[in-house]
Amino acid sequence: MKARFNLSAWGLRHRTLVWYMMFVSLLMGSGSFLNLGREEDPSFAIKTMVIQARWPGATLPDTLQQVTDRLEKKLEEIDALDYVKSYTLAGESTIFVFLKSETRSADIPAAWYQVRKKINDVRAELPSGIQGLAFNDEFGDVFGSIYAFTADGLSFRQLRDYVEQVRADIRSVPNLGKIELLGAQREVIYLNFSIRKLAALGIDQRQVLQSLQAQNSVTPAGVMEAGPERIAVRASGQFSSEEDLKAVNLRLGERFFRLSDLATIERRYADPPSSLFRFNGQPAIGLAVAMKQGGNIQAFGTQLQQRIDDLTRELPLGIDVHLVSSQAEVVEKAIGGFTHALFEAILIVLVVSFISLGIRAGLVVACSIPLVLALVFVFMEYSGITMQRISLGALIIALGLLVDDAMITVEMMVTRLESGDSLPQAATYAYTSTAFPMLTGTLVTVAGFVPIGLNSSSAGEYVFTMFAVIAVALLLSWLVAVLFAPLIGVHILKASAKHVAPGRWARGFSRLLIKTLDHRGWVIGVTVLLFIGSLFAGKLLQNQFFPDSDRPEILVDIYMPQNGSIDGTRQAMDRFEATLKHDPDVLRWSSYVGKGAVRFYLPLDQQLSNPFYGQLVIVSQGGEARDRLIERLRQRFRDDYVGVGGYVQPLNMGPPVGWPVQYRVSGPDIEQVRSQAMALAAILDANPNIGQVIYDWNEPGKVLKIDIAQDKVRQFGLSSEDVAQILNSLVTGNTITQVRDSTYLIDLVGRAESDERSSVQTLSNLQIPTPDGSTVPLLAFATLSYEQEQPLVWRRDRLPTITLKASVLGKLQPAALVKQLKPDVDAFSASLPLRYSVATGGAVEASARSQGPILKVVPLMLLLVVSFLMIQLHSVKKILLVVSVVPLGLIGVVAALLISGYPLGFVAILGVLALIGIIIRNSVILVTQIDEFIAAGESAWSSVVKATEHRCRPILLTAAAASLGMIPIAREVFWGPMAIAMIGGIAMATLLTLFFLPALYVVSYGIKRPPT
Repeated sequence: MKARFNLSAWGLRHRTLVWYMMFVSLLMGSGSFLNLGREEDPSFAIKTMVIQARWPGATLPDTLQQVTDRLEKKLEEIDALDYVKSYTLAGESTIFVFLKSETRSADIPAAWYQVRKKINDVRAELPSGIQGLAFNDEFGDVFGSIYAFTADGLSFRQLRDYVEQVRADIRSVPNLGKIELLGAQREVIYLNFSIRKLAALGIDQRQVLQSLQAQNSVTPAGVMEAGPERIAVRASGQFSSEEDLKAVNLRLGERFFRLSDLATIERRYADPPSSLFRFNGQPAIGLAVAMKQGGNIQAFGTQLQQRIDDLTRELPLGIDVHLVSSQAEVVEKAIGGFTHALFEAILIVLVVSFISLGIRAGLVVACSIPLVLALVFVFMEYSGITMQRISLGALIIALGLLVDDAMITVEMMVTRLESGDSLPQAATYAYTSTAFPMLTGTLVTVAGFVPIGLNSSSAGEYVFTMFAVIAVALLLSWLVAVLFAPLIGVHILKASAKHVAPGRWARGFSRLLIKTLDHRGWVIGVTVLLFIGSLFAGKLLQNQFFPDSDRPEILVDIYMPQNGSIDGTRQAMDRFEATLKHDPDVLRWSSYVGKGAVRFYLPLDQQLSNPFYGQLVIVSQGGEARDRLIERLRQRFRDDYVGVGGYVQPLNMGPPVGWPVQYRVSGPDIEQVRSQAMALAAILDANPNIGQVIYDWNEPGKVLKIDIAQDKVRQFGLSSEDVAQILNSLVTGNTITQVRDSTYLIDLVGRAESDERSSVQTLSNLQIPTPDGSTVPLLAFATLSYEQEQPLVWRRDRLPTITLKASVLGKLQPAALVKQLKPDVDAFSASLPLRYSVATGGAVEASARSQGPILKVVPLMLLLVVSFLMIQLHSVKKILLVVSVVPLGLIGVVAALLISGYPLGFVAILGVLALIGIIIRNSVILVTQIDEFIAAGESAWSSVVKATEHRCRPILLTAAAASLGMIPIAREVFWGPMAIAMIGGIAMATLLTLFFLPALYVVSYGIKRPPT
């Protein structure tokens, strides 16, 4: 009969080749480690597209019905659609398309193509006058380097010229991606007309504007063919500055007027501005720089900073360059911390190996670690996995697991050497007796991480590299254990000349084991009671989606009334910033008025541009200072900012969620939705753990309604369109043409003078020009009245929806607070009229959405685990024995989390699932060892005792390595809950494997202790 292939024996026969393979592995691994990209967080696809449409002049109801609703209805046909949200203003529609969480990243471009196609199909059904349909699906770019440019004694235009030059010069930096300017104010040349003066002169403003437009147009004057030459003809007249405009003479009818006599011509920044950017309270222009995907952020950041430093020296005095945000610094600190933690974990594992196995055997295990890590680094480089929070944490978790196989191999070699085998015999026997059970155990452990690898949600994508790194590390560790470790062991270990008797510890364990087997009923009963107790105790654990980041930044959102102006928001920001200037816990800050911060951090929850919104990014002096500052700022909003919505929060990890507690009130009627939302807000306010509650929309705004009598207006040769255009040109201003100034295009805007365009009285006395050249008072055909209407409407799945957003006071997790509120919210929901509903959002909804795809994959994980067990054990009864230990690991998980005070978060749940494979691994090897002793002729009782004694040391060694190796990341904010849960679970699983499983085995097979 032909002997089975023995990989360890093959390695011993081809020693030179295997040594060469080890050398190449280390060499390639070292190179890959240096070449790996560095990032703070792994990238994940943001499955959201924004569609924007403008219909100038339309009312809010018309925009809702004719634009928003038509687009939403068509979008419902998208196959991968999860839901649609829309934000509608008068004349402006913004629609957010959200794909299903299980949509794969590779399928997202096809989904966005389908969205564009559907919208193009419905374009013909939209009203005439729609100005463009814009699509935006590029949300993943992280602007990791942000600089603020401030100037003393220079205009904003001069400052922008220098910033534009810097922008052009840094393009030479390798791997540079997108660049955005922040707060660069748009220049405008305003023609401020006096309505009264034009009326007195009998001049129609539209004639003036048309004349200017005609003079400034770019029109080809032709090309002359002059014999062998072609000569271009150029006609002058275009404006290049406001001075050109002041010199313009206009012929209006039979009269001539200088433009400067009819209007005040001023060049200034757009009023009102669309957004503002400031640094430490000082107006600034920001330069936000993104790196191309897959680059090394540390190298990129260093090169960019060097280039900025060089360019700064060339800037004139008065221009200062400030660092606002540097992801390179954050990554350098984070990677350094994780690398330190990795070396700590390696040291811990080595200490465990040397103490338990001895110097020589421990050295074999020590040599295996760099080999596995080197091969993992090669895999990471060629699969595009960078060094970031998740992959480095996965390496540390894998470290405690990947030494298992090497320890088992070395421990088996030592045992055989103590029995008198030669070194080659011991090495080959280790493969024969343990290779296949180790492979099964490794595959089972990998299967435990499958729900992470196949989870297609954004949270799943965020932690995917955890599965990839751990799975590859475990598989490679098996290969190293059966190919490299035996050869290393043959050269390091020494043959033993005598049998080593069991030590005191081994004899003590043997006595304890026999005692537990004698009292197996009690052992099983107590274990079951502990398990039941852990189920009840588990209800005391708080749930969490992702923890807050440990970065020093603080986000402060400021919400003004929704009919508020950007100037009102700026004033509130001024007041708030004044309190930061002398705060000792503040290092620096940047503020955004009219929009949210640019994405300087991948999980940032970006906000829409709105005149009533502002955001600050405050960099604190450190962790403790950050926590103090957050509490102080929250109290400040509660005490000093009545009528201003404020939300203070640290940066979050994981996919963006926004406010932690959210409830959506939906229904067909806007007023009823408002009324019900206010009733729900009262319920939330009554809870002492709720901080501030705000609405995403609620307050109606003032509207000056001009009711035109159509019969009268026609008598003057006018229409509603004519009147609206005239009013718009006076109040808001019309862009007439553009002045070409260097690389800039400066809008030329005609409007009424300041006191006339902001005065209702002036509007009442307004003279409207008629086609025959005369004027007529506005009140001759119209009446003016004040009304209130909704300035904006949010909808979700085509229903008006108000989202209540609430902050949490104290240390309570959002899920626990939502659980507190559930009885009251359920009672409120039951009282709602038909077609009205309340839904929970925020962190609770995001967590449920992320866990859903995991639970879908759990059956596949269980199928893989059972299949691997069946291949190894060939017995349903033994599989049930092995699997019965798995849920009991929950005892250790719950106890560890309760003692440490950590919540059961998304990452901790992944760790609990991964424990399934780890627990089963040791159980499989123990049951297989019992079968081997029985097959060798031992009695059933003796086989159980000897197998447990035989597997005791390797089980304890691997458990110690796996659990102690996670101590360095147990203090990390992100990995702490998972590490603590796994440490507790592994510790309890070790005890269960050594005592509960043998007792259960004896009971299941009816094994009796032989008489002594």
